[in-house]
Amino acid sequence: MKEIVCSGALIYSKKAKRFLFLHRTKGKNKNFWGLVGGINEKEETPWSGLQREIVEEIGPIDICKSIPLETFVSNDNHFHFYTYLCLVEDEFIPQLNDEHDGYAWTSLSKWPRPLHPGLRNTLSVKINQVKLETVIKLLDLLSTN
Repeated sequence: MKEIVCSGALIYSKKAKRFLFLHRTKGKNKNFWGLVGGINEKEETPWSGLQREIVEEIGPIDICKSIPLETFVSNDNHFHFYTYLCLVEDEFIPQLNDEHDGYAWTSLSKWPRPLHPGLRNTLSVKINQVKLETVIKLLDLLSTN
């Protein structure tokens, strides 16, 4: 069985303190809200594949910082999903391609519904919630100094 490697970006606006979600129009996860991202091409690293997916799905953006949030590996080791927290200065209007028909900027834990099942699992894991809360608190502290 061929290994499938995917990457996704949980994009966070430092100024607005909200996250970007996209509404899917295609595939088995049609009508679910999810992240920017997708399947990496054969020679891509998880990060380089994600950079390509970002440009394809929402257009070029200026990422201030990217932080690995989670690496999910299936029980049979054939599916790997890398989730990155990507920080941008402020909210923007994404240039959506035909994979999505809407977007939403939401605050922490106010995720749109229905969430993609894998993303729902990632965001419900306590350690990931703590990571997100910690990064947000650190950003708040740094912005006051």
